[in-house]
Amino acid sequence: MGIEFVEITAERAVATMPVEGNTQPYGVVHGGAYVVLAESLGSSAAAVFAGPGRIAMGIEVNASHTGSVRSGTVTGVCTAIKLGRTLTVHEIAITDEAGQRLSTVRITNLLRDA
Repeated sequence: MGIEFVEITAERAVATMPVEGNTQPYGVVHGGAYVVLAESLGSSAAAVFAGPGRIAMGIEVNASHTGSVRSGTVTGVCTAIKLGRTLTVHEIAITDEAGQRLSTVRITNLLRDA
């Protein structure tokens, strides 16, 4: 889907995704594309935030959507809100090019030893 990781650090992860020419229905744009971006960010961040030797296994996604966009680029910013031995919880804000929030996603990853 054209997801590009801009930054992944121990504190946050940032990725962008183009939505140029997106002709999907309103609900699919929200429930599909934005959540795919959030899940990709959350899974990647879990591996980095959890530290070496840990693997993300299961995932639980809770999302709320406040806007839609049909063209341009959306950005996801992922922040760790809980880091534990057996799980990580991340909050991801998806925004449009003007910085307006389109979606807020909370992702929980179960962890195990690598």
